[in-house]
Amino acid sequence: MMKILAVIFDLDGVIVSTDEFHYQAWKQISNQEKIYFDREINERLRGVSRMESLEIILSHSDKKYSEKDKQLLAQRKNEVYCDLLNKLSPNDILPGVINLLMNLKAKDIKIAIGSSSKNTPFILEQIGLSSSFDAIADGNSIMNSKPDPEVFLLAAGKLGVAPEECAVIEDAQAGIDAAIAAGMKAVGVGTAASCVNAHLKLKDLSNLNIDQLLNEIRS
Repeated sequence: MMKILAVIFDLDGVIVSTDEFHYQAWKQISNQEKIYFDREINERLRGVSRMESLEIILSHSDKKYSEKDKQLLAQRKNEVYCDLLNKLSPNDILPGVINLLMNLKAKDIKIAIGSSSKNTPFILEQIGLSSSFDAIADGNSIMNSKPDPEVFLLAAGKLGVAPEECAVIEDAQAGIDAAIAAGMKAVGVGTAASCVNAHLKLKDLSNLNIDQLLNEIRS
């Protein structure tokens, strides 16, 4: 039975939720382009990179967009999103997160962020967790977004821990798939609690017993 030496956290939807900010930003861009976009389509963007999200949105348009057009649209979306991120504060950290981070550190379990978002550093700064993790792997350091395992393997490498000694906490199917592809244990929270291939399923991180978590994902 492999011992868990590190826990890698997705950022959005696990540490803090900026889902509504993403939706508002993509909705604004879609409206400007006269492309239909709703919350159901937005759900398909969970755990997906900015450019891949844009491709999903543009698939609902008859207009042909050049690569330059797409880059400009993605840039506009990110500008709107970053403006909304200025509203973030430590009060937006999701329930159970701080206690879990403290308990993991107390047990000498290494912790890292594994996120496809290029805005990870800014988000962590806004919520006061910039120096809380042993390693950060994000969209600024990878070529392939989830479900490719690259970001989680990068995080494990930065921690100096073997992939099979890592557990990943994710809120999206793409993240669960990426964790399993990396050879790691996958913990699904929120919407990912319905993922059949998650090793452990949780409604959220509040009232989480750390010993139970580690023991269950080791099995």
